[in-house]
This record gives sequence, structure tokens and C-alpha cells, in this order.
Amino acid sequence: MTDPFSLFDKWYAQARDSEINDSNAMALATADARGRPSVRMVLLKGHGPDGFVFYTNFEGRKAGELLENPHAALLFHWKSVRRQIRIEGPVAPVDEATADAYFASRSRDSQLGAWASDQSRSLPSRDLFMERYAAAQARFEGVPVPRPPHWSGFRVAPERIEFWQDREHRLHERRLFQRDGDGWREGLLYP
Repeated sequence: MTDPFSLFDKWYAQARDSEINDSNAMALATADARGRPSVRMVLLKGHGPDGFVFYTNFEGRKAGELLENPHAALLFHWKSVRRQIRIEGPVAPVDEATADAYFASRSRDSQLGAWASDQSRSLPSRDLFMERYAAAQARFEGVPVPRPPHWSGFRVAPERIEFWQDREHRLHERRLFQRDGDGWREGLLYP
């Protein structure tokens, strides 16, 4: 098989059936302009041959690092099926229409939270955040909540995708797909 996206779809479907919570959770590793790494969990909200999409506040640390150094690594770890997938590649913001469409699909409370949060910045008290949330509720009462100008998504365009399958005695199976022009080159890695 030389199509990593078909294999991803198969593994992802199995993970959705077996993971108790958040089968779409993935670790996102970034580095700032000086190369200092940072990692956190985000949720996959779209995927296909053009890449893997997640959304965030563009005024937070992760977006700042991605805008400074537009390369990232993703890791899906599904303990229930004893598998993981590593993805590496360049990152770019999604287009406005894609961000608007996803934002419109979110719950109203999540939409309001995007307006209330100064993501990753120091918060003096939880009460202050809840006051800002209440202010956003009042501001948008009776009308659709628009996407904040500072909120959008990123797409990681994969150049490397590794599929790791746990095996007994640490004799794991590792399949590596690397971008090769318009296609993919497949190989194996030692465990």
C-alpha cells in the first residue's frame, strides 16, 4: 500500500470504535524561532490528502510558534489498539471559509468561549473568565456568534507519516511513508 491516507482512515476508524474519549486527540509539537520545543494536545477536526487540520486562538503560544516557525509534528497514540501515528510537515493557516464553516459547527458555548478567552495568557481568576463569558453571552444574545478575527485553524501538510504497531517482546512494526514528488515512498523502520 502506498497511500498513507487510506491506512490512516482505517486506523482512525478503529480508534474511534475503541477509544473511550477523544480518539481525535493528537499531540502537537512546535518550536519557536530559536528552536525551543513545546508540545500540547489538540483535536483533529479535519483530514485528507491535503493535510491534518486543528483550530486555535491565533494570539496564543502555539499559533505564535507556528507563525514564526511553520513546521510541526503530530502524534496520535491509541493505547486501546496499541498503535500510534507520527506526522511531520509544514503548516499553513486554513482559508477564511474553512475556518468560518468549522466555527459555525461548534456549540454556541464553545463559540462564546472563543470570544471570552485570551488563550495561554495569564488569568488573574476564574471569576474574570466567567465574567468575560457572560459579557460575550450578552453581546451576542439572539444573534449568531461570528468567528473572532483572532480564531482560525492550521493545516499540517504531511511530508512524513509513520505508522507504529505494538508487537510482543518490543518487536514492533514501523511503516514509514515519505513524500516523493506528487506521491509517496514507503519503507520499514527497525523497532
